[in-house]
Amino acid sequence: MRIEFVPLVLLLMLGGCDNPAPEQKGFAGMGAQAEAFMPVVPGRAFSFPADHGAHEGFRIEWWYVTANLKDTQGNDFGVQWTLFRSALNASPQQPGWASQTIWLGHAAVTSANVHHAAERYARGGVGQAGVRAVPFEAWIDDWRFVSQASDPLDDMQLSAKDKNFSYQLRLTSSRPLVLQGDHGFSQKSEQGQASYYYSQPFFQASGTLQIDGKTYTVSGPAWLDREWSSQPLTANQTGWDWFSLHLDDGAHVMLYRMRQKEGAPYLTGTWIDADGQTETLRAGQIKLTPQDNANVAGRSMPVRWSIGIPDKHLDITLDAINPDAWMGLRIPYWEGPVRLSGSQGGRGYLEMTGY
Repeated sequence: MRIEFVPLVLLLMLGGCDNPAPEQKGFAGMGAQAEAFMPVVPGRAFSFPADHGAHEGFRIEWWYVTANLKDTQGNDFGVQWTLFRSALNASPQQPGWASQTIWLGHAAVTSANVHHAAERYARGGVGQAGVRAVPFEAWIDDWRFVSQASDPLDDMQLSAKDKNFSYQLRLTSSRPLVLQGDHGFSQKSEQGQASYYYSQPFFQASGTLQIDGKTYTVSGPAWLDREWSSQPLTANQTGWDWFSLHLDDGAHVMLYRMRQKEGAPYLTGTWIDADGQTETLRAGQIKLTPQDNANVAGRSMPVRWSIGIPDKHLDITLDAINPDAWMGLRIPYWEGPVRLSGSQGGRGYLEMTGY
């Protein structure tokens, strides 16, 4: 799912707006009404490579990469790279400092003992950050996700750097993209809130990772999520738990649970078989249960989960490689790599917000 956000107060500050911040509704204000922006509706026909680029008229959009990596000694690492686009208003965007777009970047690395995270902010219209569809390039400052081939997602270079870490990875795939939900229409509530959502779960990553001055040669599977929306939550939704899983038999699973102030969470997902064929998973097909909690940044966080999908003979346990993978940024949340055990082994990523 990979919903992220820029708080409305921060958007108004960065945008130089003198109006008071509107009342936030739902988690991080993402349940606020967005009538002026374009709606997300079923039946949209996706078009590539154009849809790899930005979608003006929608309020929120992101390009989100996670990678489960091992070094030559078999040690586990995780990498995250994310670029978010947030529109301050629904008017056509203007060039230069008149732009009403804010860009936000998050980058992180995780090992069994260390978790480092960093962030970047940029104003649109001045070249500091942006996305170009052909040839594909997404950037904020010197953090970059760039195509190296004629097909934008066949061969990518991914890089980020902060004072305690850096990484330079090559991501390759010859497999097709996956449209999540109903042909890319990904519903987030019973009331109809939704995003347009596609993924590339078949990336293979390789390269180097530097943590606290030490360099590691790493490789492993990576996952790209692309979403855009205008109002992806309801006022009642308080946060979510999102899972992307690489199973040892070649299948992949995406799940998300939207927690609510009242009522049961909204739960759904996608089963992606080894050939890339997809099947939407409904709540009744999924058994998702938090298990062990850890104290993380003063919060009780479920860092161990059980997942059952009986129709697929899947009964697994997820354990965080580093329970302290807290993204202690201006927008705080938990995100880190997990390992799988049970009916199948594998690796994946977990994101938890609103705790």
